Amino acid sequence: MTISGRVLLSAVLLSSLGLAAPPAPAVAQMAPPMVRAHIYDDNADARKDIAAAVAQARREHKRVIVDFGGDWCGDCQVLDIYFHQPQNQALLQKYFVLVHASVGHIDKNLDIPIGYGVNIKKGVPALAVLDSRGKVVYAQATGEFENMRNMNSSSVTEFLNKWKA
Repeated sequence: MTISGRVLLSAVLLSSLGLAAPPAPAVAQMAPPMVRAHIYDDNADARKDIAAAVAQARREHKRVIVDFGGDWCGDCQVLDIYFHQPQNQALLQKYFVLVHASVGHIDKNLDIPIGYGVNIKKGVPALAVLDSRGKVVYAQATGEFENMRNMNSSSVTEFLNKWKA
């Protein structure tokens, strides 16, 4: 549902209860609607995708970000939205090769994040940063991004700037 659809629905519901609709500034500050994107392919071979990303990173002198998560995960969706904002997208394109590795519903490919030192038991999305040889330079261990919906895109910008090659 679009924001304007939500506003209209909210106004109708509030009106039916005999309540006034919120003033326009409050409506303008509403968060964008969550649109479920297909980001993580449950049928993909995550190891093969990571290996291909490392090979590409080696050729392009970049680092690899492995994003462990699932399409069902709202925080993973928010991270993807933040990745596509202009300032972050530019950093990603210049310095990184991004791989989305599905962990299913925390029941698939679980040995892969463990192998990189990433603790997905703390939540997803969970990230690892690899150098162009595939060596781990950062492994998310404490669920830093598992609450993305309450963070802002500048957190992602800071992360990318910190770990860029």
